[in-house]
Amino acid sequence: MVMRISEMHWQQVESYIGSNNICVLPLGCTEQHAYLSLSTDTILAEKLAFDSAQTLGIPVFPVVPYGLTPSFLEFPGTVSLSSDLYLKLIGEILCSLLKQGFRRIFILNGHGGNTPARAVISEALTKFPDARIKWHDWWIGPKTWEKVVSIDPDASHASWMENFAWTRLKGIAQPQHRKPMIDPNVYRQLSPSALKSYLGDGSFGGLYERPEEEMNSIWDVAIEETRELLQSGWAD
Repeated sequence: MVMRISEMHWQQVESYIGSNNICVLPLGCTEQHAYLSLSTDTILAEKLAFDSAQTLGIPVFPVVPYGLTPSFLEFPGTVSLSSDLYLKLIGEILCSLLKQGFRRIFILNGHGGNTPARAVISEALTKFPDARIKWHDWWIGPKTWEKVVSIDPDASHASWMENFAWTRLKGIAQPQHRKPMIDPNVYRQLSPSALKSYLGDGSFGGLYERPEEEMNSIWDVAIEETRELLQSGWAD
């Protein structure tokens, strides 16, 4: 069964809500990822949402492709919304879904900078107290992160851990060296222009790619972990 909202019409959604009330909302971002796609966070959130939900028959809404990433604005192609606009946007989306009858909304987040939007969850629940909303930062899910560090603990933004077949760009070769890890205490103090100089190519450090079988094993764990969260742990 096709469960992408973009491939359904409204009567199908109305029929679905009549028998179920769960949906997935993926959140992405458009920002520099060194030699990977600027849409890396968006691609990963959308694909993981669908890969995890399709066999469960849970509809997946279109991914929100823009988020909060002001530190990377000096890297061309990066788009960052203001925090007040972003929180309002996510709040409006949630309220739209809740008004239509969805009562379990699973937010699959693909970008760490988006986490301030978690604040709107409580606001939405004051209006719809019978609803339940989960937020999942997929890459740091306990099982997924455990798998990542078991392969290589030098895993970071725009490093090998985000280099999947679906985030790679055709014809773009990845550097073969291991970049020294940046100091997070330094980068958090820097302006966007200073940060660009500090990062160079944009990676936070580590290898740029690892074997395909290792990447696929991480993705399999991420799907399994996400499916478990979709199926269980909802408050009564």
